[in-house]
Amino acid sequence: MTEKIKEGDDVLFFLDNRRSYLIRVERDKIIHTHKGFIKINDVIGKEFGVHIKSSMGVDFVALKPSIKDYIFKVSRKTQIIYPKDIALIILFGNIKPGSLIVEAGTGAGALTIALANYVKPSGRVYSYEIRSEFLEIARKNLERAEVLEYVELKNKDITQGIDEENVDVIVLDMATPWLVVPHAYKALKGSGSFISFSPTIDQVVKTVEELKTEGFVNIEAIECLIRRMHVEKGKTRPETLMTGHTGYMVFARKSLKT
Repeated sequence: MTEKIKEGDDVLFFLDNRRSYLIRVERDKIIHTHKGFIKINDVIGKEFGVHIKSSMGVDFVALKPSIKDYIFKVSRKTQIIYPKDIALIILFGNIKPGSLIVEAGTGAGALTIALANYVKPSGRVYSYEIRSEFLEIARKNLERAEVLEYVELKNKDITQGIDEENVDVIVLDMATPWLVVPHAYKALKGSGSFISFSPTIDQVVKTVEELKTEGFVNIEAIECLIRRMHVEKGKTRPETLMTGHTGYMVFARKSLKT
């Protein structure tokens, strides 16, 4: 069954891999770009994937936004975790529908959006953030991505303790993840996953040492790099610019103490 664009939908107006616009569909709305303006009325009732010409005759494609699009387009005042790293977090954490997740360092909610999308409809994300202004930004981003109902936002310092018990996964994007390790051990169910994201190797070392002390196993530290390719007949080569280091991820599993 084809899906038609209607008022209230979000549409990604795609120009090329570097330029796209995530827009809420409202009748009579006009979108201004450096390649001319687009009349929103021209896409209402059309199928997602339709080509639309701007006032300058430039071709845009009206795409249905993916979770990746929402992550890249979120309103933010903080750095977000990139999809390349989020993908590993999802896989290594065995995150799936029904998972109960504790997250800390909500920020703009980019990772929260991805986590909530995977745990729905029966799972839950409990997201801790000490900055109340960040939580308000995250709330709006989660609402726009239509996953807010699967998230509980908490204005609390997770280094002081975790309210939840028997959770499947704990994911940390914060400056001092090692301070949370003892709390994480208590909150996780047996075999549950601990995951932290840190920009510096010093943070990784402190976190891994604390994980060993607390009795976690299957400890891994990973950096994920992606190199895009410029693909064109006779000219295919790696792109000149790339997103290099974003951060290190530490993964571990809870073993029961004898």
